[in-house]
Amino acid sequence: MNRVKVAVIQAASVAFDADATLDKVDRLAREAAEAGAKIAVFPEAFLSAYPKGLDFGARVGSRTPEGRDDFRRYFESSIEVPGPATERIASIAARLNMFIVIGVIERTPGTLYCTVLHFSPEGQLLEKHRKLMPTGVERLVWGQGDGSTLPVIDTPYGKLGSVICWENYMPLLRTAMYDKGVTLYCTPTADDRDTWVPTLQHIALEGRCFVLSACQYTTRSDYPEDYALDKDLAPDDVLMRGGSCIVGPLGEVLAGPVFNEEVVLTAELDLSDIPRSRLDFDAVGHYSRPDVFSLAVDEREKNTVQTIGQIKNKPQEPLEELLGSDQ
Repeated sequence: MNRVKVAVIQAASVAFDADATLDKVDRLAREAAEAGAKIAVFPEAFLSAYPKGLDFGARVGSRTPEGRDDFRRYFESSIEVPGPATERIASIAARLNMFIVIGVIERTPGTLYCTVLHFSPEGQLLEKHRKLMPTGVERLVWGQGDGSTLPVIDTPYGKLGSVICWENYMPLLRTAMYDKGVTLYCTPTADDRDTWVPTLQHIALEGRCFVLSACQYTTRSDYPEDYALDKDLAPDDVLMRGGSCIVGPLGEVLAGPVFNEEVVLTAELDLSDIPRSRLDFDAVGHYSRPDVFSLAVDEREKNTVQTIGQIKNKPQEPLEELLGSDQ
């Protein structure tokens, strides 16, 4: 299959309302499918909000009760993975016969993660990627992922993977993705600056891959009236202006960037451009120097608590196998 149409979605969440945001996912994915897209990429933290401008009442050495209430609302509007929200997205993907890549806020019993989920046209939740390094104040409200969620997924159109926002400034993470053979490199983001598109062009050239970047377009009215910003804004004042785009493997911008509007942006990809682009560059192949440089990637899941004991009717495993050879 030499060609495929893809879409990146530029829109706002219904902040802190997962059900209403899922309704929006349904509408926007349907619009992408009607345009012929077989892959749709939604922005970072689309379900159920990127908390642009919130400080959650945190200062060095102090927190406020109001900030804790902001976090409670954020926590309660996040989703379990898997759970009812993922089941609904899976049903949307199946009904529309498309891959859906979407940024969510994943809730565990005590920690939130900025996560990207990947759904198949058959209606399956395939894999997830948890953001390895939240940026700045994001670290207050999101935990860090580990190396166990760095998937690259086989599709009829190539290998698909996701790297979130400023993770794309981590050279070693990019190298790990290139080594997995990613050709459909998805970048759900909240970065709407002019410097973002050149970053994506660099990644496309470096990885010789298609880059699909989706950013939210949000205004003050997309957030509740009691949303605690540090200044008064009019309802139509822009908090995040978008900038979504699609870039080819030689760095050419195939669609976008688009700013200051909701849009379903599409492009038809010529998949033969991947081998064409690798004539003169392969970052982990003929243009690498493994005699000089090497990278070790630890993809083991890291858990603080590891329960070790005899399970009924099951032989006990050696301690070093349970803990790992480096323990």
